Amino acid sequence: MKTAVFSTRRYDQALLTRANRDAGHELVFIQDRLTAETAPLAAGCRAVCVFVNDNVDAAVMDILARQGVGLVATRSTGFNHVDAAAAERRGIEVVRVTDYSPYSVAEFAVGLLLAVNRKIARASARTRDGNFELDGLMGFDLHGKTVGVIGTGKIGSIFARIMRGFGCEVLGHDAFPRPEFEQLGARYVPLAELIARSDVISLHCPLTEATRYLIDARALASMKPGAVLVNTSRGGLVDTEAATQALKTGQLGGLAIDVYEQEASLFFQDLSSTIITDDLIQRLVSFPNVIVTGHQAFFTVEAIGQIMDTTIASISAFERGEPLVNRIPRE
Repeated sequence: MKTAVFSTRRYDQALLTRANRDAGHELVFIQDRLTAETAPLAAGCRAVCVFVNDNVDAAVMDILARQGVGLVATRSTGFNHVDAAAAERRGIEVVRVTDYSPYSVAEFAVGLLLAVNRKIARASARTRDGNFELDGLMGFDLHGKTVGVIGTGKIGSIFARIMRGFGCEVLGHDAFPRPEFEQLGARYVPLAELIARSDVISLHCPLTEATRYLIDARALASMKPGAVLVNTSRGGLVDTEAATQALKTGQLGGLAIDVYEQEASLFFQDLSSTIITDDLIQRLVSFPNVIVTGHQAFFTVEAIGQIMDTTIASISAFERGEPLVNRIPRE
């Protein structure tokens, strides 16, 4: 089946081609993001394959439907970039990757926490310049600290297990509590209590209208002074402007993010020779206690392989008229 694959990089093309070896779909690789302007590039395709920063809104759905597209397959677990209601109205099926290596993101979140707490990036940059001074590099022991985990699904629970291994007290909050989380020796508390008591807060929940700006100015003000915030989930969970102000006052002691609310125009491309006009991220990266990475937490051999295999399987199931086990939940 002819499928337009948007937002592709070399690794996408190589690994999706490998996953497609036996299925034999005709894959049209497009480096551009899917938007209303680029949607016509899918003409003649029965399916489109997208990623997290593609814009699959109602206007794009209209164009895709007119071109005969019947399937949108996103190479991600989250699907907040897809207008599911618009897809349903137009008879377009939407599938996602419901499961891939949760260790990839959980382990990266731990890495970000260690890096921002122990000033690892700053220390490495110093030693490259021959500066072996320790002033300004002091962190704190994680052992004995309280870690709040917002979102205790597979990724959040693995992160919690690792933090328990560090000797941390772990608090959790989730709309759907899981017994497995409590079996780790962690416990659920109301969100306000988690925010107020935690030395470290790590976000592992999806982005919905209910969770947008979950960490806003009010939440930041109620945190322990000097607490560290880690976000490897979705950028829109954090009010970045409010976080910047909290960093300025010292209320927020450190910020480590792999996602950013305005990342669509920045991430997954080389802008090193251009002028970045996003003043907010420019301010963020100027702080010595901030680490920003470009949405790479999922980026392991195991996770990417699983994502590509699942995506091809969903395209094949659609072509054969079989049940779509990875269809996104319908409202």
